[in-house]
Amino acid sequence: MATSLADKWILITGASSGFGAAAARAFAAQRSKLLLGARRVDRLDAVAADARKNGSPAAHVHALDVAQTKSVENFVAWARSLTDRLDVLVNNAGGAKGLEPVAQAKDEDWEFMMQTNVLGVLRMTRACLPLMTGNPGGYILNIGSIAGHVAYEGGAAYCGAKAAELKITEALRLELSGTGVRVGTIDPGLAETEFSIVRFKGDSERARKVYEGIHPLTAEDIAEALVWAASRPSHVCIDEMIIKCTDQAAIHKVHRRPS
Repeated sequence: MATSLADKWILITGASSGFGAAAARAFAAQRSKLLLGARRVDRLDAVAADARKNGSPAAHVHALDVAQTKSVENFVAWARSLTDRLDVLVNNAGGAKGLEPVAQAKDEDWEFMMQTNVLGVLRMTRACLPLMTGNPGGYILNIGSIAGHVAYEGGAAYCGAKAAELKITEALRLELSGTGVRVGTIDPGLAETEFSIVRFKGDSERARKVYEGIHPLTAEDIAEALVWAASRPSHVCIDEMIIKCTDQAAIHKVHRRPS
């Protein structure tokens, strides 16, 4: 069955796992064409194969590191060899590293968070805009976080990065007014993906405890929201969507069931 997203070109960063991989599968079910980027190309190949099984008429992959300007430029040059327009850009690549207070935090963790969550969004958007500004109804969808709205201990850099993503989204919306290109941010709360494993640098037991006793969001929940926003009529812009699991009333208020 045809959908409003059928044959539309969707570019997803960080598509090798988590929200990005789930988004690829969800857009594929709408029969969208996919441009998938991430550092782990072997995983990207598997995601693209799943997308084709899910209904995507074209699912292409290419190495992408949003923390490197040259990598972004090479990726978008590759995308331009496949299409002269882009309908949806999902700026998903990002993440957190460490949960130390500022006094004990490490430069390399701060740099990772700023490069991916902030500069990566700016780099990708700058590179993709020529494919979007002549295409009214296009959509830039950034993956933010409730951490961009409310700070928490140990999250200074990550909260700061996601607050920056929110302001980048707002500024872009002003700059692109009149072009027909929409800009929005999807801001999840607790979602069980590889996020905490990355934050705790491979400590899966510590990561597991983050979600202990609760029913967190899944990657598929966020993918569904992305598809819903992207499929709105061109005169409708979903500026900002905060999504939390029912067990998370606020960053510091989480209901946990006994194990």
